[in-house]
Amino acid sequence: MNSHRILTTLLCAAALASCDKNAVQPVVFEPLAGARIKFFNFGVNAPGVNFFADETKITAVVSGTGSEATTGVAYGAVGNGGAYSQLAPGSHTLTGRIAATINKDTAVAIVNTTVDDGKLYSFYMSGFYNTTTKKVDAFVIEDPVVPPTDYSVAYVRFVHVIANANPLILYAQYTTGDTTRVDTVTAAVAYQGATAFMTVPAGVYNLFARYTDSTANKVTRAGVSLIGGHVYTIGARGDITITSTTATNRPFLDNTANR
Repeated sequence: MNSHRILTTLLCAAALASCDKNAVQPVVFEPLAGARIKFFNFGVNAPGVNFFADETKITAVVSGTGSEATTGVAYGAVGNGGAYSQLAPGSHTLTGRIAATINKDTAVAIVNTTVDDGKLYSFYMSGFYNTTTKKVDAFVIEDPVVPPTDYSVAYVRFVHVIANANPLILYAQYTTGDTTRVDTVTAAVAYQGATAFMTVPAGVYNLFARYTDSTANKVTRAGVSLIGGHVYTIGARGDITITSTTATNRPFLDNTANR
């Protein structure tokens, strides 16, 4: 009899839990516990790296055998698949360290920074990798992401990660309707700088980055989907002198979702 009652109670609890899971839940944006950070390897010619906060490894790539791969986060990639990683508030030494067996764990990018509770950040390896010193530029910026208030628009900001480029302005061409119209999305941004988040109508765009004194496109990317209510960082990376359209280190506009 007691076993029957216990089983009945468990089945009722399971049914209630199932109903709760299937019910429509309101979207709630709660404050983050701790800080959050994502890591970009945008250092031209830089090796694949693992990212560390102090001596704690934050990112790593798993191989097919289940062990850690020696490729790390390659150039042009974002650690942890573009997701934010949790980080305790306070002062940290953030590093990108060589993932390969040769020169394993040599720190090629180092930033000392302080992160605050509940805030989002991005760490960028940037500039050009020096094969002699085994060093590359790096910087950290705050990602001032807030819950969207308008789901008919996308939220976009621009980060300049091209060491040999002048300040850049981001432009967007809507690919439907008046395709001759090119809107200025951001103000000019210098190397290692970032704009605030701006809004653009949701849709598909061709994106251009230009110098402040020119109408010529220095960096382009076609067919970028910007979904309403989503938040994006457009990052300019690469070598501005490269004219090839296929070279790995060509100027490129990366699009990474913050939310």
